Amino acid sequence: MNAYDGDDTGMERTFAALPPARGRGFAQTWWGQAWLTALEGTALDTEQLKAGRRLARAGSVGAVTVRPGRITAVVQDRDRTAHRADVLLPELSGEQWDRFLAMAVERAGHVAALLDREMPTHLVEDAELAGVELLPGLGDLEPECDCGTWDHCGHTAALCYQLARLLDQDPFVLLLLRGRGERALLEALRTHGEASAGRPAARSAEGVDAAEAYAAGDILPSLPGLPALPAEPGVPPSLDTETVPAAGIDTPALEFLASRTAARAHLLLAEALRGGREEHAVEEPSVARDAVRLAVGEPGRAVADRLAEGSGRGREGLALAVRAWRHGGPAALAVLDEEWTVRGESLARARAALESAWDADERPALRSRANRWTVVDAPVQLRLSRDGRWWPYRKERGLWVPAGSPAQDPATALASAERGSQE
Repeated sequence: MNAYDGDDTGMERTFAALPPARGRGFAQTWWGQAWLTALEGTALDTEQLKAGRRLARAGSVGAVTVRPGRITAVVQDRDRTAHRADVLLPELSGEQWDRFLAMAVERAGHVAALLDREMPTHLVEDAELAGVELLPGLGDLEPECDCGTWDHCGHTAALCYQLARLLDQDPFVLLLLRGRGERALLEALRTHGEASAGRPAARSAEGVDAAEAYAAGDILPSLPGLPALPAEPGVPPSLDTETVPAAGIDTPALEFLASRTAARAHLLLAEALRGGREEHAVEEPSVARDAVRLAVGEPGRAVADRLAEGSGRGREGLALAVRAWRHGGPAALAVLDEEWTVRGESLARARAALESAWDADERPALRSRANRWTVVDAPVQLRLSRDGRWWPYRKERGLWVPAGSPAQDPATALASAERGSQE
């Protein structure tokens, strides 16, 4: 990647224009795809997204400048008219950066992954548990363009598609957008680590006598502030004792359920402490689906066998379902299991998306059946979910298996399936 720092602090970087991206998806990594999901799930005009993809594929995006909270580039229309396009992303607050640093220092593997230009899913998940959203969500990417369009136009969309390619190569680009350059971030990690090493032990909290508290009645002091989120889920007590368990008690299964419950409670506590989360109805999971969710926690062989039986899938089927779940939870599991007929408006939108995803001379030959489009003479497939997203699949040992996260753009989804089939 050809790039140079725009200043001496590393708080501005400019990347030379990338070559045309004909015949390939823009995002090859899961974090690059997450960036595009934030764009494609927010833009109101799909025609502008298509125009942006065409401009980016044609190499019409000039040098891209990245600084905290903003990316900028000059984008040329097909008639060579130049427009300045900017996309804004909120910076993390000082408090959020402190929480991110504390989390990263405690897990050396996160820093090592960043230095290898990788952003593993567990880094992002641990950051979310600490109340820090690294990847943009729906509505976070705010467009500005001198063409006058108030929503994402073809120019800002092209800039976003181009940035996805830069993110693939260097996730520090995202961290700079969020407010910290690489040099400053690594120095802060070093300083934070040294401070943490010398941190004194926390004092135990002082209690209040129960009789005194009861007598105080309605003049009790206000409740204390919310506790800090623990760094990781608690460890349930060991059940490995000399006492023989009662009849019908499966000790390994009980220990596994306790550890998964602790992990779930930790996640719910993190969401509650972050606040601002809308309440919504949660569908009660079926036994078969919940067996898949539990199997994602990598239980021991005996528990895994029970889950395979309880799911009704068998060992091989449960492994396939776990693979799907890791790509998208219940939604991904539904795509794995459900084959449905695409009709009416849904079919028209699907055909239009496939038509515009590639230039005419690059479009793969597809054979369709129900909600599944298979590339002719290739072990890759696209599956359309009921919400209009495209899920990549590839054939392994005669079975169609999930190959990645979903995308609004079928070309992006297919590229991730093709990449996996070549590994």
